Amino acid sequence: MEKVTILAPEKLFDAWIDPSFLPEGENKYYLRNRQSKRPQSEWRHLTSDEIERLVLNNNNAASWDSIYVTDEFSPRYIKNNNFYGTVRIGRVSERGLQFHDLRLPVGITNSSIHSCDIGDDCAIHDVHYLSHYIIGDRCMLFNIHEMSTTDHSKFGNGIIKDGEKESVRVQLEIMNETGCRKVCPFEGMITADAYLWGKYVDDKALQTKLKEITQNSQDNHRGYYGTVGESCVIKTSEIIKDAKIGPYCYIKGASKLKNITILSSEKEATQIGENVILVNGIVGYGSRIFYGCTAVKFVIGTNCKLKYGARVIDTILGDNSTISCCEALNNLVFPAHEQHHNNSFLIASCIKGQSNMAAGATVGSNHNSRSNDNEVVAGRGFWPGLCTSIKHSSIFPSYTLLSKGAYPAELNIKLPFSVVGNNEAQGRLEVMPAFWWNYNMYALARNNWKFQTRDTRVTKVQHIEFDTFAPDSMEEALTAIALLEVWTAKAWLKSQGQGWEDKSEQELRKIGAELFAGDASVVDGLKVLGEGMEKSRREVVILKAYKAHKAYKDMITHYLINNVIAYMEAHPEADFEQMTAALSTERVKSWVNMGGQLMKESDVDTLRADIGAGALDSWKAIHERYDSIWERYPMDKFNHAYACYCELHGLDKMTAEDWLAAIEDEKEVRRFICDQVRASREKDYHNPFRRATYRNQDEMIAAIGELDDNSFVKLIKKETEEVLVMLDALKSRV
Repeated sequence: MEKVTILAPEKLFDAWIDPSFLPEGENKYYLRNRQSKRPQSEWRHLTSDEIERLVLNNNNAASWDSIYVTDEFSPRYIKNNNFYGTVRIGRVSERGLQFHDLRLPVGITNSSIHSCDIGDDCAIHDVHYLSHYIIGDRCMLFNIHEMSTTDHSKFGNGIIKDGEKESVRVQLEIMNETGCRKVCPFEGMITADAYLWGKYVDDKALQTKLKEITQNSQDNHRGYYGTVGESCVIKTSEIIKDAKIGPYCYIKGASKLKNITILSSEKEATQIGENVILVNGIVGYGSRIFYGCTAVKFVIGTNCKLKYGARVIDTILGDNSTISCCEALNNLVFPAHEQHHNNSFLIASCIKGQSNMAAGATVGSNHNSRSNDNEVVAGRGFWPGLCTSIKHSSIFPSYTLLSKGAYPAELNIKLPFSVVGNNEAQGRLEVMPAFWWNYNMYALARNNWKFQTRDTRVTKVQHIEFDTFAPDSMEEALTAIALLEVWTAKAWLKSQGQGWEDKSEQELRKIGAELFAGDASVVDGLKVLGEGMEKSRREVVILKAYKAHKAYKDMITHYLINNVIAYMEAHPEADFEQMTAALSTERVKSWVNMGGQLMKESDVDTLRADIGAGALDSWKAIHERYDSIWERYPMDKFNHAYACYCELHGLDKMTAEDWLAAIEDEKEVRRFICDQVRASREKDYHNPFRRATYRNQDEMIAAIGELDDNSFVKLIKKETEEVLVMLDALKSRV
């Protein structure tokens, strides 16, 4: 434990940087002078009259010769302060500043200022200890206990300074509790960076280079000052130490902010609220953190929210996400994640975005093991329902909904858009594939709309695929079609008293495809069993396989025509012959969700190789590569949709007749989506238990509105009418 020591007077004010860490010919202020936006020529010493007035105003200074001001300085508004070291003060006038209901006069009162630069027209009052900060113009600092910067501050970046040991480097232990996937946070880090670093731990060259790149992204010299950008308001806060605070940030009632960067701008102002503790991390632009939250070792993306006592440790949270009330430890969470409930728990996981954690959900708990060495991986749209408990290691495809239950064993669900249930009464796991499409289209279609609507980011560094029907989910749909055909064929052969051990997968698929092309009652009468989806000996029963098989095929058609519409809008001069010539039936099967941006695995492999070889030697260069891949993505996605459709229908190339048939099929799919959106919502109006809470029909309509007045139902109906007209127009271009 460190002890209080006595300092000589000269060390009290001058001993900030150990002289051994100063470059030859430089003094302890050389970095401060580089950080300062005001030219050194604009500072001047105090006049004797100004010193006299400052003394009369009950100000003290270790040396008045160390106080510098500008020509627009008025000493009458500087009262009851102590100044130590070199302090530079910008314009001080009789004006005041206001933010919300807080009104303060420009000036400095009742404060202790140690070696700071203070911008023009600042209001600094009752700041008990302000040390080694550069304060921007028009800032309001009111009632702060301690605000200081050390000479070795890293502002939340995972680097080490001159003379420091490797052990002090901040590293986030994401995706796994053992620390085997450690990453170093840095200003500007996005979830794609974290996944690249955390996932490919076996790529030693990549790991070495990423650490070097991060270390080199910041100057390792000691002596950088903390900064507060222009027009910031910081009031009634306890400890702010080693902080880099962007412009227009609003901090009120914070308990402790230590070793952090808070990114903020005029268009994306960040807010930190009451009783918040933030230590060792990066806060993204436009984020809101309020009401007793604690975050330690973290990166929070752009336009995120932490609220109501959330506890976030060793976690990276993607853009447009919210965590409130609950606990999240050792996670990598991609953009558009929602977790609102006090008793939900997320640990040792990689959640790939557009997800929602219900109350009582316990994801990644390790109660099935004596160790903490595993993790949960969930694709886009993951939704564990009320009071759900699952174990690691478990894997979930896109848009998996877990119904209430304590799942007793590890899971590897292989069918996207499914609802999964633990049927304890019958001692089996039940999976209903394509549940979202067949029975909850309102939620599925609304997800696609709401994620784009809620993306209010101005700074969009992380590219995000919001479309439900994209290469990741559609590859899973093709896999699901194959699995359903094989499993259904086995169920039928068993019902006929025949075995399947001597049949190849292709033979089983052919039998299954013929069954799905026939009478639905035949398939519905079979007990179809899934394989390899739960680590247990109990049955995994597939429900409503016939409807699911058709749904997955309709999704592929929908996926293709959506991309046709996008292509034709981008290339209004093109016809179908030209478009088809630009496409290939060679299907890219392996895609990687890189923090929300989908990439071909081959592109990721090339990226990794280029980083490892030193061809990409900065995070800026790596982000530019992400950008170039994103620019190619619309065509990559379209080609994938085309190849998926051709694979599904056994086509070497789509002819004009094939295109016309696909468009006609899509018209039916669009009508189905529109009808199902309305039907999904209509259930609430006819469910007698939902109606029972209202006195009468009038009260219910007053509370939830008329069905046909629902804004989203109306939106889908309008869009469907427009798309049907567009599809008819497309037929003329075939």
